[in-house]
Amino acid sequence: MSVVSVKVRREVKEKMKRYADRVNWAQEIREAIEEKLKQLEAEENFKAVLQKLEKAQWSMPRGFSAASVREDRDSN
Repeated sequence: MSVVSVKVRREVKEKMKRYADRVNWAQEIREAIEEKLKQLEAEENFKAVLQKLEKAQWSMPRGFSAASVREDRDSN
């Protein structure tokens, strides 16, 4: 495991000390960082998928949609 230092305002540090018996601040910070990283990675993946979809060639033969709907209606 690596060490990362974080600076917080003095008031925040005092409040953290007040609740140190109830909160594992190191664990809270680790989880917040990991959650943010998951969010950023998901955004990157989403953007990559969108770019691929924008570049995709979408073509259906003329009348395909109408024929598909007609076929579906006739099957019931």
